[in-house]
Amino acid sequence: SGSGLPEPEGGSNTEPLNWSGRGGGGATEREPMEPEMEAETLESRINRATNPLNKDVEWDDINAFCDQLNKELEGPPLATRLLAHKIQSPQEWEAIQALTVLEACMKNCGKRFHDEVGKFRFLNELIKVVSPKYLGNRTPEKVKSKILELMYSWTLGLPEEVKITEAYHMLKKQGIVKCDPKLPDDAPFPLPPPRPKNAIFDDEEKSKMLARLLKSSHPEDLRAANKLIKEMVQEDQKRMEKISKRVHAIEEVNNNVKLLTDMVTNYTNGEMTESSEDLMKELYQRCERMRPMLFRLASDTE
Repeated sequence: SGSGLPEPEGGSNTEPLNWSGRGGGGATEREPMEPEMEAETLESRINRATNPLNKDVEWDDINAFCDQLNKELEGPPLATRLLAHKIQSPQEWEAIQALTVLEACMKNCGKRFHDEVGKFRFLNELIKVVSPKYLGNRTPEKVKSKILELMYSWTLGLPEEVKITEAYHMLKKQGIVKCDPKLPDDAPFPLPPPRPKNAIFDDEEKSKMLARLLKSSHPEDLRAANKLIKEMVQEDQKRMEKISKRVHAIEEVNNNVKLLTDMVTNYTNGEMTESSEDLMKELYQRCERMRPMLFRLASDTE
């Protein structure tokens, strides 16, 4: 298709070069271990995470890819180029694993990565895989279905990335998307659960039952009504506790971000104390640790 990155020599599973000949003929048997000391790259991590010989999804490699992507300044643009190449692989299992990596990155890598995925440069690479004008006729159905499922979930979870929505609607107009796919329960950006009509005591079904029990003259019905009221109060208390925890968590993140932003704004190289630099690092790490929790809260908000 002329797209994506060229395949490294020897394919995506290239073994480290034989280093035994380096430095003349006097190499010892231990020298082939030397490449293991070299720094990992995003490319080496994606090669392992999407290796067609993998028996199962390699979550350790996928998580390591996400972590390194977040740390590197050029992580998101490089990662999307690597992923586009792997997603267009003629080997179904390699492409499916690449889409699993993409899904994990969308969950865990934040706005910098979302913005890169939301560019036509990357979206066009996905469109090529599902469009019969490009690779669509020779792409396995499982791969095409997964791409459409992901794109649809992003239109729901990331409405601010307008190009994703535009690309998805274009696929609809072209007849490539016949109807919106049904999202699994663990979709990257599930819709929040339907909000109850009102608070616990306005629950229609329980309100009807309570009214019927209270109208009764039988002692056992009145006892049942009393029990139901206690259950409803307990449910309401749990709901309020959950809301309170959510508010505290968001406040904590907001305070950390505000403090870190102020420190970065006023940062002058060479004029900051070591303790201040340590605090900046700690605040950044705290924000990173809380990122997955914020995604969960966003999807779980009533």
